[in-house]
Amino acid sequence: MQPHGHTSEDEYLARERTAPSKSELVNGQVLAMAGASPRHNALVRNLLVAIGTRLRGKPCQPYPSDLRVHVPATGLYAYPDVSVVCAPIERHRKDDATVLNPRILFEVLSDGTEAFDRGAKFAHYRSITSLQTYVLVSQTEARVEWYELRTEGWVLHEAVGADAKLHFVSLGIEIPLAELYSDLPDS
Repeated sequence: MQPHGHTSEDEYLARERTAPSKSELVNGQVLAMAGASPRHNALVRNLLVAIGTRLRGKPCQPYPSDLRVHVPATGLYAYPDVSVVCAPIERHRKDDATVLNPRILFEVLSDGTEAFDRGAKFAHYRSITSLQTYVLVSQTEARVEWYELRTEGWVLHEAVGADAKLHFVSLGIEIPLAELYSDLPDS
């Protein structure tokens, strides 16, 4: 991601409506998003299929990275790799292509974004009142970490290896890591 000068919310939203590529707005800085590897995209595909299959016919549904999420408390506009949003969808008052109420957000980690995804981005996301789970997916090994909001705060969980399973209490679903990491290209 490459930063560009200071940009207001209105300027950012107007630009995103016509831009040929996606950018995120972080602390007034527009960050152009780089393309993702085939492996990254295959993980996103597997997440969407696994979650979508388990939630078919239910009020919560997964969305790919074209769905923009806004964090009102911090001003962040981001495109998580996968967002799970439950009905009714709350849209931004200035832009109906932007949602305000994700329940779960997923980021597939890459060398260029991992530090931001683990640190500053998660700090932004934690202020979303509807968010109950934040998930970090490794591209290099069968490893998924997720934070769930509990009464005592954000609790870290980890699943490692093909035999491990993800348990998302907020959705009442379980996904084997073998399913997420199947049919992935080498890079």
